[in-house]
Amino acid sequence: MATETPAQDVYAPAPGVVAQANIKSYAEVAQQAEHDLAGFWAERAEEFVWYKKWDKVLDDSNPPFYKWFVGGKTNVVANCLDIHQTTWRRNKLALIWEGEDGDLRTFSYHALNREVCRFANVLRSMGVQKGDRVTIYMGRVPELPIAMLACAKVGAVHSVVYGGFSVDALASRIEDSESHVAITCDGGYMNGKIVELKKIMDEALKRCATVEQVIVVKRSGQPVTMESGRDYWYHDLMNLPVARANNGGYKCSTEEMDAEDPLYLLYTSGTTGKPKAILHTHGGYMVGIATTLKWVFDIKEDDRWWCAADPGWVTGHSYIVYGPLLLGATSFMYEGAPTYPYPNRWWSMIEKYGINILYAAPTAIRGLMRFGEAWPNRHDLSSLRLLGSVGEPINPEAWRWYYRVIGKERAPIMDTWWQTETGMFMITPLPVTPLKPGSATKPFPGVEADVLSEEGKPVAEGEEGYLVLKKPWPAMLRTIYKDPERYVQQYWRKFPGAYFTGDSARKDRDGYFWIIGRVDDVIKVSGYRLGTAEIESALVSHPAVAEAAAIGLPHEVRGNAIHAYVLLRTGHEPSEQLNDELRQHVAHEIGPIARPEKINFVNGLPKTRSGKIMRRVLRARALGLPEGDLTTLED
Repeated sequence: MATETPAQDVYAPAPGVVAQANIKSYAEVAQQAEHDLAGFWAERAEEFVWYKKWDKVLDDSNPPFYKWFVGGKTNVVANCLDIHQTTWRRNKLALIWEGEDGDLRTFSYHALNREVCRFANVLRSMGVQKGDRVTIYMGRVPELPIAMLACAKVGAVHSVVYGGFSVDALASRIEDSESHVAITCDGGYMNGKIVELKKIMDEALKRCATVEQVIVVKRSGQPVTMESGRDYWYHDLMNLPVARANNGGYKCSTEEMDAEDPLYLLYTSGTTGKPKAILHTHGGYMVGIATTLKWVFDIKEDDRWWCAADPGWVTGHSYIVYGPLLLGATSFMYEGAPTYPYPNRWWSMIEKYGINILYAAPTAIRGLMRFGEAWPNRHDLSSLRLLGSVGEPINPEAWRWYYRVIGKERAPIMDTWWQTETGMFMITPLPVTPLKPGSATKPFPGVEADVLSEEGKPVAEGEEGYLVLKKPWPAMLRTIYKDPERYVQQYWRKFPGAYFTGDSARKDRDGYFWIIGRVDDVIKVSGYRLGTAEIESALVSHPAVAEAAAIGLPHEVRGNAIHAYVLLRTGHEPSEQLNDELRQHVAHEIGPIARPEKINFVNGLPKTRSGKIMRRVLRARALGLPEGDLTTLED
């Protein structure tokens, strides 16, 4: 029942984009990777600093516990910061930061390295050692990446918890990681309000016995409780003699790490049961994220790159903090909400700082679409040469708006599919790839993906099935922390020998992948499987609709009936006429079987803080059932 994109709805890359692309031919590099996977990734790894070169590129002797660059010694920070201190990049801007209140801070590679060394010395003075876990719960401020890098520098394992999670969510993650040190802020700005981060941390620590020391960054200046002997101000610690090396300078040795030593834990949102800690390592992760960022977003020395995610999500780990620094790029980071104080905040910053590449979530794009074209059109966006999409399938209507209004039909959209677990882009265009709105196109070179039936057989062209990955990749998760059996059960048992992504997808005649959504986001109506993302995309393609969510509710005849929740654009009001029009619109776009039983007009949708709609909450509310864990809800 999936709609096929018309043949003419293919966007060829502009000649200028192709001319300067880092990779000129997808087919050539994909063929190289297919012929010699280990050799392909070894060649990429040669670009980095290794204290000791690896003995073996890939150890696949104990699947699914794959190991990469076995015997190699490195540290991601040696490649993010140390290497740049002896080159001209020492004085290049590494980070430009703007606060929601207009504050501006910039860091050269020299200045960022100095701050990381100071804080790494502070952590060592507090007893933080190689392998220790450190929980970071902060707003979107420069001290967050500084803390992450300082942890990695001393060999500690950071566990970043998004700075909007509730007391329960934070406490459960601290307990599971058994952190002895936590880092937070007094407060953070979002939508003109202060998020009381220190207060939430204090409440969480009432049930966490492991944390002995808390470091607090002063951002909002609001009064907070500081517990004597436990809580320390970041700025006070950074000015102590312990922040300096023995010779008095702001230096700190970088811990030599095995390629397979843990770099970080990142807990998934927990929308489907107990949150699980995904474990990533230094060596393979470093090689995977740097290669994908360089090839997919074509990073150049004079680019200003903006990944508009939060460092608390995997997108931020891979493509705000580590990836850009590995490439010696200049990153922009913004603290607050896209529409504060007005819906042109993003567009004004792109103009102000000359941003060349914008990487954002479809949720944010759709949210900004609601305010129309006048807001972006009042700004000069000509610096943009590439756009990106991350987090969920982008519906064709939002894709076209993004391409036309923001990219001015010059900037191709790199629609990337990947996960917390994969660490790096897995299915994605390169700048030279012809694009189809709504498709993530083809697997990144070295990645082998397929769409399988329930029986594990490849499905026919255009048919929906289970998305799997058939080969290991360097940035892959190594396990679920403290639960290897759950790792095997969740990702590798359904289709032996293949990693099960949990997503459904289809492939078209050109081998392009269309991600439909999570398998549990599929509605079976009269025997037909309909993806919620597909129904929602059809609804959002109507000019009155800004956002939509679809769920299946029991129906005595059809098995399930589709119920849709719709958020209207400014200037449109709910009515019976519009209700009927939207139901008919979906039937026209997909087929009569997809016509919603009921349309509910709402003012908001339940979402995780990463922007994913929590359909299970809508379903539970509609059926009068318990709503389960709500700690990941945005509101």
